[in-house]
Amino acid sequence: MKAYTYTIQIEPAEEGGYNVYVPALPGCVTQGDSYEEAVAMAEECIEGFLEALVKAGQSIPIEAPSPTAVKALVRVKSPIPV
Repeated sequence: MKAYTYTIQIEPAEEGGYNVYVPALPGCVTQGDSYEEAVAMAEECIEGFLEALVKAGQSIPIEAPSPTAVKALVRVKSPIPV
């Protein structure tokens, strides 16, 4: 069994919870009540989406690699107390 990696976009939903989109798999969308649930639902959604592609005899899209994200900690003086 081959492993695949896909980028997911998680956005707050107007009605609460989170909407999830998989840009490399158009139409692969889901949602979750919490951020953690949204991530779990995305994994299930991607798995089902790929299984449906295989069953339909279609190829599985491979997402192009993107630059690695780097976290940076910065400190900025603010005139407004935080």
